[in-house]
Amino acid sequence: MLKRILVAILALLLFSWIFISCDGDDDEIYSPKPRGYFRIDMPKKEYVLYDSTCPFSFEYPRYAVMARDKHSKDEPCWLNIDFPKFKATIHLSYKKVDNNIATYLEDARSFAVRHQIKATGMNESVIIRDSSKVYGLLYDIDGNTASSLQFYLTDSTHHFLRGALYFNATPNIDSLKLVLDFIREDVLQLIKTTKWK
Repeated sequence: MLKRILVAILALLLFSWIFISCDGDDDEIYSPKPRGYFRIDMPKKEYVLYDSTCPFSFEYPRYAVMARDKHSKDEPCWLNIDFPKFKATIHLSYKKVDNNIATYLEDARSFAVRHQIKATGMNESVIIRDSSKVYGLLYDIDGNTASSLQFYLTDSTHHFLRGALYFNATPNIDSLKLVLDFIREDVLQLIKTTKWK
């Protein structure tokens, strides 16, 4: 019986010593790492000319896929520039101007303004390319919005081209910012190279 008591006391002292030795003021406090995002390798910037039966041409990135919009049966020049690697699409819609430019301008503005509900800000950049008669606006919409980038181009008398960038993902500007900035350069290239026929 005495043996059992001594073994119990020794075990209790051993566990107490282990417990006390683990407690120290200089111990680091660990916290979980913040959620990270996958690394995205960006392709090299290379552009090809899109020139078809549509009354406009422009350059788009080689790593994108040009396709006709499936949902617009009556509009042959409504196009999608798909970025499969980034799960993003620039939706392009073309309209012929016939004394209705004010309607198209208001539609483009209202489509951009719709995103202000979730936006933290919206910047407008004026586009003026007198040599090609290309004018318009580029909307940079900040925050977790469905579309962070929209634009329109026109010559004010015959042509109107509108574009909107959408990601096939939940809007989260923290994870999409790098890709958005990368694709924004492609949109600027499209704007700089657009020509009317």
